[in-house]
Parts: sequence; C-alpha cells; structure tokens
Amino acid sequence: MADIETIAAVATPPGLGGVGIVRVSGPLAPEIARAVTGALPSPRTATYRLFRDAENGFIDEGIALYFPCPGSFTGEDVLELQGHGGPVVMDLLLERCLALGARLARPGEFTERAFLNGKLDLVQAEAVADLIESSTALGVRLAGRTLQGDFSRRIQSLVEELVRLRVFIEAALDFPEEEIDFLADSSVAEDLDRAIVMTRQVLDEAHRGQVLREGLVVVIAGAPNVGKSSLLNALSDTDAAIVTPIPGTTRDVLRQDIQIDGLPIRVVDTAGLRETEDPVEREGVRRARRQLDDADLVLLVYDAQKGPDASLTEALPSGIPVVRIRNKIDLIDASPRIEQSESRTEISLSVATGQGLELLRTHLKVRAGLDFGNEGVFIARRRHLDALNRGLQRLLEAQRHLAGRLGPELVAEELLLAQTAFGEITGEVTSEDLLGRIFSSFCIGK
Repeated sequence: MADIETIAAVATPPGLGGVGIVRVSGPLAPEIARAVTGALPSPRTATYRLFRDAENGFIDEGIALYFPCPGSFTGEDVLELQGHGGPVVMDLLLERCLALGARLARPGEFTERAFLNGKLDLVQAEAVADLIESSTALGVRLAGRTLQGDFSRRIQSLVEELVRLRVFIEAALDFPEEEIDFLADSSVAEDLDRAIVMTRQVLDEAHRGQVLREGLVVVIAGAPNVGKSSLLNALSDTDAAIVTPIPGTTRDVLRQDIQIDGLPIRVVDTAGLRETEDPVEREGVRRARRQLDDADLVLLVYDAQKGPDASLTEALPSGIPVVRIRNKIDLIDASPRIEQSESRTEISLSVATGQGLELLRTHLKVRAGLDFGNEGVFIARRRHLDALNRGLQRLLEAQRHLAGRLGPELVAEELLLAQTAFGEITGEVTSEDLLGRIFSSFCIGK
C-alpha cells in the first residue's frame, strides 16, 4: 500500500447543507487524521473533533471516522471528516488534506479502488452509481438488489456451468489416448442446452432491468388532429402540449418524463405525419420521423370515426413495436378495450373522457415487464446486454459444432469465448479503457 497515492474529495453535493463530508483514502489517511484532528480516531467509532489548519487554527468542528484497511469501502485506510456543509468550509478542509500529501480524486475513483481491491465486482460498482442516480423507488430497490450481488451470482452460475463443460472437453483434448468420444456423450449436449437456457433467462431479466433503469421511450405518432397532444397531456397529467382543433398545431418534438408505478417513461409527442407545403410543418414531420427511429414503442393514434391510415403504418420503421390507439371512442359510443394478437395490439380509448387510459398504462407496464413482478429482476446496462448476447451467440455456435460433430477444438473455443464475454460483465475480464469509461461517469467523491 506504500506505493499507492492517497486521494481526497468532497463526498457531498456542492452548495449549502447541514453536513458536508470530506473523504480520504490511501496510506496517508492515518497521518492526515492526526494532523487535522490531533489524534487518530478509534476504528469505526464516530469521534467529535476540532479540525485544524497548518497553524493549528480553527477550520471547523465535527465528526471524524477512521476505517483501517481492509475493512473499508475501498479496501484501503479511509478517513471521513464530517463537518458543516458550507462550500468554503469544505474547500478549506479539502485543501488541508491536499496540503498533507493527498491528491484530488478523479470522478468515481473511490468506487474504482473498491473494485480493484476486490471489495466489489464491476456490476456492483456500477450499481453504486445507479443507486445514487435512481429517480424512482423501484429503481432504488433494483439497484440495491444488484449491489447485494443478485446479478453477479447469476453470471457466476453461468460461468461455473461453462467451466464444468470446458474441463470435460479439454480433458478429452489433452488425453487423446483415453479415446473419450465426448461428441457422442449425450450429457455434454444436455449441459450445453442448459447453459443456453440459463443465458436466455438471464438475458431476459437483464433486458427488463435495463428498461426499468433507463425507462421506455414512447413516441406518439399519427395523422394531424387525432389526439396525439391530448394523449401526451393525459399521460403526464399536465397541459404540456398546446391542443387546438386546427390541424398541424404541433410542429416540434415535445418530451415529457412520467412514471407509472415506478416505471420511468419518456413520452414524445410529434408533429402530425402528412405531406405539407408549409416549410415549418414539413420540418416538424421530418423531426417526427427521426424520433420514431429511436423509440422503444410507438403509439400510433387514429380517429375511431375515420379508421386507421394504412399508409402511415407502412411508413413506420421496421423492428419497432407499434400499439394502435383507437381514440375518440366516445364519439361513436364504443367501449374501451384492448385487442391483442401475434401481429397486432390495439387499444380503444377516449382521451377526452379518460375511458381506456388505464388499459394503456397497464399495457405500458406489461411492455416493461412489470406485470411479471419484480422478483429476480436486477438493474442492468446496455453493455451487460451486449456481453450476454455475444456469449449466447458463442454458445449457439458451440451447439452447432457439437451437433455437426465438427471437432472438440471448435466447441472448446466457442465455450472459452462465451466465458470471456460473461467475464466482461463482472470485471473478471476487462480493460483499462472500459474501466475509464465506466468510472468517469461517477460523481467526484464516490
């Protein structure tokens, strides 16, 4: 630890507050504690102290906490000085620690050290940031579940399954004189099938966790005057969008962030899709089409009195789920309902009266996976999904090689690549570039 730099940072948000915290981690933490507070506090004991400058002058008074290594968040000696939360007080206290040999911590460096010192794996380290940034109570619960190791344990189970398979296969490669024909052993195919099923289950749960972390991007589209802006106002319970009987009122993209039972959703209202000579409205239509490409779900609204416009459906981007919204059912005396088939989902409602809006809200939760409950779901990021997808593809390739009896070397190589992909998730296999990207997104002092 003698060669490790000592870092320090203000660990509380900038601005005025009742309490502010300066955090120090590294081998100089005990020396800094003695210099600032007069003595090294007892480990893990809150101790009232005066905080002194280099001339023994008063900086502040508060609580000093000392956590000797390895029993600390970072796995190093850690000192926390909890004083009054004024920005000048915090700056003076931080400057004193820097003058005593610490350097200013980079964003996320405390959590990075916790990862490098084996206190957290990479998934848990990311969950720290997710917990801080959570905007919903559901997000807090799911991030806490990941921080406690739920996701990591699922990945570890996958890796252990692959290790068992690789041990058997590579033993056959290393000892050919034993004449082990593992290609004819049905248990190998069964184990590989089980690994594929497990991977798909984790991938499904990770996808739901990623949606619950980032939220759904729901784009409202349709012809002019079908009630798109009214639907945005109804879902957000605001008058965010201007609503008039004049076609083409909405000319720009309007976004509102809402929550439905803890599910974050970004609702995007767009200009009515039609051919027009008005240059301003034409630009609005162009922007609307661009938003459709980034949607997780499109709500295609049409007037129940006129029926859907087939040309609009054909113009939507392929591969993005579409829910048809049959609006204004109050004008034709119809009842709210949801009709679903393998190829189409349609919800009949009235934005004006509110009939059927609850059907839409429930369906949005179904799309995000909330209808399955939250048991077993954990916070996940896009990089986790990418690694799981790559690992799954390698397992499917191994399955193809095994079925075609193309040789144990090919099967073993695909299993190794799958294990490597899964190892990227927890940080068993990583790179400096990846760590830099992840921890640079953290706040300073965490």
